Amino acid sequence: MKFTLAASILALSTVAAFAENPMVGGAAMFEDKNIIENAVNSADHTTLVAAVQAAGLVETLSGTGPFTVFAPTNDAFAKLPAGTVETLLMSENKDQLTKILTCHVVAANAMSTDIVKMIADDGGMHKIGTVGGCEFTAAMDGDAVKITDGMGNVATVTIADVKQSNGVIHVIDTVLLPAM
Repeated sequence: MKFTLAASILALSTVAAFAENPMVGGAAMFEDKNIIENAVNSADHTTLVAAVQAAGLVETLSGTGPFTVFAPTNDAFAKLPAGTVETLLMSENKDQLTKILTCHVVAANAMSTDIVKMIADDGGMHKIGTVGGCEFTAAMDGDAVKITDGMGNVATVTIADVKQSNGVIHVIDTVLLPAM
């Protein structure tokens, strides 16, 4: 009986510990790990991780931050025209890849409550300036945060507030692109 009670308490403690930070791509995300240390464990972000490596941004996104990363899933990259990802991963396109990736990063620790408040304070739409020099617009659609990029594409935050030691990740369903 003691073992069952102890096992139940341990199981509940484990669930409570993970309840703070959502699972992403089938993997636990730990607040004491940085963006890269967590991202490499997400089965949903293998394309993003490969792109970050190809762009030479691993060291930057492992740094102290704070960073807010809008992290597109593999499915988000798959929405791009055929061959786009492969072309961007080529060494001669490193500058363009770096631009696109840094347009997914904000130099702040912006939790979803902060973003929702900024949207409300700005009358329903909030401009977001990124590390890559892009300007996107965040707005609410019901309970969902939507981000419109420079090309008019709209990404939905599908998993918010994935806390990291150097910031926060918000998982999105569309790759954000700079205005051309």
